Amino acid sequence: MKNPKEGRFMSCRRPSTSKAPHKKADKQNRRSFAVNRRPSPAAQARGQLFVWRPSRRNCGSRRFGAYSGEHDISADAETVQMDQMIGKIGDVPLVGVTRAGLVENVHRGRICVVSADGGKVIEAHGDVEAKTYVRSTAKPLQAIASLLGGVDRACGWEDRHLAMMAASQRGYPEQMEALGEMLSSSGVPEEALAFHPYKPTASGPRDEWAKEGGKPRKLYHTCAGKHLGMLAWCRLNGWPLAGYTEPDHPSQQEITRRVLAWTGTDESDSAIGRDGCGLPVAAIPMSRIALGYARLACPDAAPDPDAAQAASRVAAAMNRYPDLVEGPGRLASLLLRDPNVVAKSGAQGLFAIGLRRERLGIAIHVSDGTEAAWPYIVMSLLERYGGVEEATMSALTSRFPAALMNDAGAIAGTWKPLV
Repeated sequence: MKNPKEGRFMSCRRPSTSKAPHKKADKQNRRSFAVNRRPSPAAQARGQLFVWRPSRRNCGSRRFGAYSGEHDISADAETVQMDQMIGKIGDVPLVGVTRAGLVENVHRGRICVVSADGGKVIEAHGDVEAKTYVRSTAKPLQAIASLLGGVDRACGWEDRHLAMMAASQRGYPEQMEALGEMLSSSGVPEEALAFHPYKPTASGPRDEWAKEGGKPRKLYHTCAGKHLGMLAWCRLNGWPLAGYTEPDHPSQQEITRRVLAWTGTDESDSAIGRDGCGLPVAAIPMSRIALGYARLACPDAAPDPDAAQAASRVAAAMNRYPDLVEGPGRLASLLLRDPNVVAKSGAQGLFAIGLRRERLGIAIHVSDGTEAAWPYIVMSLLERYGGVEEATMSALTSRFPAALMNDAGAIAGTWKPLV
């Protein structure tokens, strides 16, 4: 019920009037929480429906703190901070979904198209200078450091293994075979991988794995190839395997330096967070991500010839083994079948493309993190700039039709690009 003085939604339980010892009263008070407001929009997006705070009579107890979800700060401070950050995103509508003539969803975000020559911004939607975490789009760039260190030569790795260093693998047999070879040839123990054991990500391999009574293992993690490359490089250099994911580890120091150099980003214009797999991840302006992929497609435009050679090898391996990089039917793998394109997805809505003939890099970030909107934005941009063969565009439109089909096989709506 509502407290008219405070405008809060209060617990229906009456406050305890018992004069029992403190422990009993405290147990009763623990059930008397109040909900004093809705959470921030970002918290609602995470599925948090209420922000719980103690009723006024309990506020003196340190035991009853506000629930912030992540940090030990007040919920009010979290809301103000989050609202300020959301206000600075500077995103715009990118793609919409209609149903029966009405707009049902609009996915907002940012797009940046950059020339490989000089880094000029050709097209921009939203704030393309806002920092964005590179997530798994960085994998081909993160591989530069270890390849320059000779890890592939030392381990006898071929293009399949280089593709896995740039991969977000999903547990397909060909991916697991290449990872197993990397593990045995590098001498890295599987236990050294920093993350927990996992099941295969893709439904097909996961069903087969379950049918065979498979057990979770670290090698099934989507980032296993990248981590094996880093660990093998650490072993080659005599660096400790323990702590290899820490920002101050020599491997991560060099990898971060190489990623910033490749994207032309000043250290002062970047931030370092923690990625889902445990590694440091850089946040850089969207325009720098686009430039990084323009250079990945056109390494001759990169300022460092040695790094350009390493990046060129990674990109060529991705094109040679597109299904290893992500998996059959995945947007990036379909694009990588085209020799003119280098592409990679990243978590939380980021997608990056490089076009060789056009000498362009494209970075797309969907603010709500959905992957479903990517294909329609990508196809719209490719129709505008060209860059793919007719067979590639046909494969994309077949895999990702604009018509939204329901479970009965009828057209229920339409995906429509808005930029």
